[in-house]
Amino acid sequence: MSDRTIPVVDLSKFVNGSEEERTAFVSELGRAFHEVGFVGVVNHGVRKELVDDFYRASKDFFSLPVSQKRQFKIDGLAGQRGYTSFGTEHAKQSQVADLKEFFQIGQYVAPDHPLKEQYPDNVDVPVIDRFNELSEELYKSFEKSGGHLLRAIALHLDLDEDFFDNHINDGNSILRTIHYPPITEEPRSAIRAEQHEDINLITLLVGASAGGLQLLNAQNEWQDITPGENEIVINVGDMLQRFTNNYLKSTTHRVVNPPREQWHVPRLSIPFFLHPVSAMDLSCLEQCITDERPLAYEPITAGEYLDERLREIGLKK
Repeated sequence: MSDRTIPVVDLSKFVNGSEEERTAFVSELGRAFHEVGFVGVVNHGVRKELVDDFYRASKDFFSLPVSQKRQFKIDGLAGQRGYTSFGTEHAKQSQVADLKEFFQIGQYVAPDHPLKEQYPDNVDVPVIDRFNELSEELYKSFEKSGGHLLRAIALHLDLDEDFFDNHINDGNSILRTIHYPPITEEPRSAIRAEQHEDINLITLLVGASAGGLQLLNAQNEWQDITPGENEIVINVGDMLQRFTNNYLKSTTHRVVNPPREQWHVPRLSIPFFLHPVSAMDLSCLEQCITDERPLAYEPITAGEYLDERLREIGLKK
């Protein structure tokens, strides 16, 4: 019996496997998302060297003086591009800001793209070698792996395999690099990231530089998530939970502070929040509405829902 908190699946079995392997993968991923809301993925197609290089570039960025980092903050964008300073974001049920700062990268579209107006330019960081080049490559790599996972989930939900493709193609996804600085004094009830659920369809998280990620299980107990070597942790976001009328589970999670003897150790984390285009209709799927699971949500678009949630967490005024 494994002591793992979350199941693990091998994405190559779906992308390059036999019909039997693909069917087994769809079933395993569907069960994990339904029962746990989290899964570890190996052979995910995101190159380790790329992740390592972007970690290094991120570390260099967060090492800059605060005054210099603030030059990369873009007012009026609710933190959706560029730098967001320490103490800005909080969980929706908390008024205490999380102990973190972050930088966000959004979708890359051509100037004449029909959605260009919705997608501000990404922020150029010329002071860090290859920062923009690496972030674009990692963004597109995560997008590709996430697309494979959503194709498997579409099959699990008895939809066409390519159902999500049009919704996530040029979608509103965000690559976020987060820095949790060393803790220098007794925190005032704040932790590195207070308990929350993600807003998007699914989140892909490459191994953080330090522990602390925990999920709240069905028994209401906090459990550590410790991914294996070169494993990506994937979790269901509220949009996918809503779309499936709570059949797939957006599980509460948090990042706790380390033991006092490790307060001096900073933590770096790189999640990719896979979002659809804002026009996607999140009305609950008919096949997910049953007597045991009656309709739980009013119709809403992904864009309306995102707007609502950004206000709740303090990023949008």
